[in-house]
Amino acid sequence: MAKILILDDNLDMLEMQAEHLRGEGHDVTLATTGTAALAGIKSGGFDLLVTDIIMPEMDGIEVIMSLRKHEPPIRIIAISGGGRINARDYLELASKLGVHGTLQKPFSGLELCLAVDRALQRPA
Repeated sequence: MAKILILDDNLDMLEMQAEHLRGEGHDVTLATTGTAALAGIKSGGFDLLVTDIIMPEMDGIEVIMSLRKHEPPIRIIAISGGGRINARDYLELASKLGVHGTLQKPFSGLELCLAVDRALQRPA
């Protein structure tokens, strides 16, 4: 299975996602800040990042933009429940930056697992 990093500032969302992905046999690591996620990716050999968009300090769009320069490339799924603008607008922007999937909050564990499976099948 895949080595996955989940980035979200909401601990309940982190735990829900981790529980479902670990249940599918994935090796899951958690991060609560963009800085921690970028450091983990640089040293961790992850196959996939699942990142929230709206977060303090460094948002998911900044993380995605930074990772577009990363070698080797990493697959990314962006998630959002919205903020000052509609979640679809944030996710559309993430799609334009080349993410491998998007999910609008709230989503089910099944939807997450299906999105992860699809993203892992696409070239990084």
